[in-house]
Formats: sequence, structure tokens, C-alpha cells
Amino acid sequence: MFDVVVIGGGHAGVEAAHAVYRQGLSCCLVTFSIDTVGQMSCNPAIGGLGKSHLVREVDALGGIMAQATDKSGIQYRTLNTRKGFAVQALRVQCDRDEYKKAIQEILSLSTIEIIEDEVVDLVVNKNNAEGVVLASGKTIAAKKIILTTGTFLNGVMYTGDTNTKGGRVGDKSAIPLSKRLYELDLPMGRLKTGTPARIKLTSINLNVMEEQPGETPIPHMSLLKPPTSQLRQIPCYITRTNKQTHQIIADNTHLSAMYSGQISGIGPRYCPSIEDKVNRFYDKESHQIFIEPEGINKDLVYPNGISTSLPKEIQKEFICSINGLEHAVIKEYGYAVEYDFVDPRNIKKTLETRFLENFYLAGQINGTTGYEEAAAQGLIAGANAAGAILKKKELVLERNEAYIGVLIDDLTNHGITEPYRMFTSRAEYLSLIHI
Repeated sequence: MFDVVVIGGGHAGVEAAHAVYRQGLSCCLVTFSIDTVGQMSCNPAIGGLGKSHLVREVDALGGIMAQATDKSGIQYRTLNTRKGFAVQALRVQCDRDEYKKAIQEILSLSTIEIIEDEVVDLVVNKNNAEGVVLASGKTIAAKKIILTTGTFLNGVMYTGDTNTKGGRVGDKSAIPLSKRLYELDLPMGRLKTGTPARIKLTSINLNVMEEQPGETPIPHMSLLKPPTSQLRQIPCYITRTNKQTHQIIADNTHLSAMYSGQISGIGPRYCPSIEDKVNRFYDKESHQIFIEPEGINKDLVYPNGISTSLPKEIQKEFICSINGLEHAVIKEYGYAVEYDFVDPRNIKKTLETRFLENFYLAGQINGTTGYEEAAAQGLIAGANAAGAILKKKELVLERNEAYIGVLIDDLTNHGITEPYRMFTSRAEYLSLIHI
């Protein structure tokens, strides 16, 4: 018996669990793998336009994302410096392994119990969620349940005409839990996101690329607990696609899982695949690619800007046509992932569902995309689940108070037609709530 059970150990899950712990209640976090708790599934960076505002608000409310960012940051850059303070944003390139390590270290100092298992069913009694059933056969009773499944809820990964069950390379998908939610007759749908290939740093010619150094003096993401020390800072690099790259992609677009009809889910408009860029913006001669190191001592980079679901051999061909990547050694190929979500118009502003009492949803299951959006929802769900047990006032942030308020208000009132991401332009009270 726990006060709160959190399902999922991603960015939403860890913030939800830690928010419960901070209010002195017992919390259990169930995850496929303890080793992957706090893992950055996609790009190794925190913050950016609109997103750093969410991170700072999470930090102000006692969350842990900003602290983990400062413990793992290897490059800091403030964006929009020529514009007003309200729309400036800090983006931090992180060491992927150090970020996960920082999250796990923070959780280890708490009383949160982490269980390595799979939730396969919910215990429901007269429209009340009362616990979860694990694949091992155990049942965990709880006063509140928070579901933060990310891309794992019936997740399917696509590369060309090959598809594999899973929400991330190396991890399986939550299929029984997805079936259970459909049995509850919930308003559900499918969304998709994508990721690029990972390339060995030693196979890249950085000399022909534009170096992008970090900011000095080095700022910090956490305003609540500024770091006492920071990791060694390293540069990122910029290269671009070219006409040859575009021709290879255009000639093979029909082989992409995105265009072959295999995927029905809608992808994020503001983070399109390279196939989308080439076909939608056919008049552009090149597209920018940010070469982002995955860590200080790691022979791997994340080529931000070329997410794809093309077959492996086509990925290899178009990547090697790019300046500086002619001899690229691909460690892991890009893929698209399609997963289930619940229409967020069916949740309250506390993130408790309207269809099932004591049941909260946070993160990509609500139709959002991005680490920061997930963390913000996780904190609100955790705070409200714990607060309800303790008979406290609901934590509901309004549009004129916080970007988190804008995020949740948009989701619960308008729903989504594509994966939702935060922008400062979404806030009509921009000058009132900037940090």
C-alpha cells in the first residue's frame, strides 16, 4: 500500500514521484528498467525557446529537472538575446549519461521506492482507481495513481518497412496497459515522433563545419539551487544538407514509414522529419544540422535536424552526402515511433482524469512532446495527487500566472491536433509571467 503509485520513470514520472515525496507521502515508481530512470530518449538537451521557461517554473516549485541539467550541462547558450527578456531562453546541451545519473542520485536521497516491473492492469472499483497489477502478479494498492507512459503506450518503432514493438530502442512497449485503457472506453488516438541516427564523433570532419561555442561566463538553469561546480564545456557544430542530400531523400521518400502509409499518427509540426522538410520546403537548397555531442567522453553525436524513418541504407547514403559527414559511421539508425495518447480535454487542470477518480495523466499521454512539457505536467500531477490526500487546496496555475498554466489550459480546453510543444507566443500575458 502506497499513497501514490507513479507508472513510468521518464521526465514526467520522476517529477511526479519527487513532488509526492516532498509532501511527506509514500510513493512507488514502477518502471521497465531502473537503469533507464531519467533517461533522455531523444536529443541530449534541456531548455530552448519556451521550454526553459517551463524548466524554471518547475525549479521554482521545487522540481528537479533544472538541478539535473546543471549537474550534466556541457554547453549553455542563451537564445533570442537580441529580443526582450520575456522571450529569451536558455538551452543547455547535456551529457546524456550524467543527466540520468543526476536524476537517479536525487531520487536516491528520497524515500521513493522504485520497482522494476510492468503495470499490466488497473484496479478499478466503482469508477475509482485503487491500485495497479504488475506483470509479476503482484498488486499494489494506492490512494492515487499517476500514469506517465511517454512513447511506450503501445509504442511501435518504424525504419523503412521494418517495424518493432517498443517505445525506444532497447526497450519494449506497454501493450497490456494500452488494451486496458481502451477497454475503459477512453477517448484515445495515435501520435508519432522521430529521432535521427547517432553518429560516431571520430568519424566526422569537424574542421569543415561551423563551430558553435558555448556562452561565457557560464550561466545556470536552476535559480533555486545554483550549481557549486560545472562540467567541462565543449562546443557544438553546424553543417547543412545540400542538393544531393535532398535528391537522395526525394527519390526515396516513398520508402519512408511516414509516407508509405504504415503510420497513422500525427507528428510534431515544429520538429519535422528530414523527409517532411525536403518535400514541404522543396524550394530550399539546404537545411541546418546541429552536431550535438552526447557527452564529454563519448564517441557519439546527435545530428539535430535530420530525424527520419527512411530505410537504413538510404539513411547512410544521404548522411554521407553532407559536408563533414562523408565518412560517417552510424552507431544507431533513426526511426519514427508511434504511440497511444488520451484526449487531454478529458482531464481536469489538476491533471486528474474526468472519467476515473484518483487517476492522473502526465506527459506525452496527454498529447505533448518534449522533456520540459512532460516534467511540468508530472510536477503538477504529483503535487495535486499528494495535495488531495492531504486535503490541501488544488494547485492550479492560470494562464496569467505561469507558462505551465498556459500549457495545461491549452490542453484541457482545446485539446490537440498534433503533438503540443510550448512557445512563448502561446502566452497572451507574456510580459507578466516571464522569468
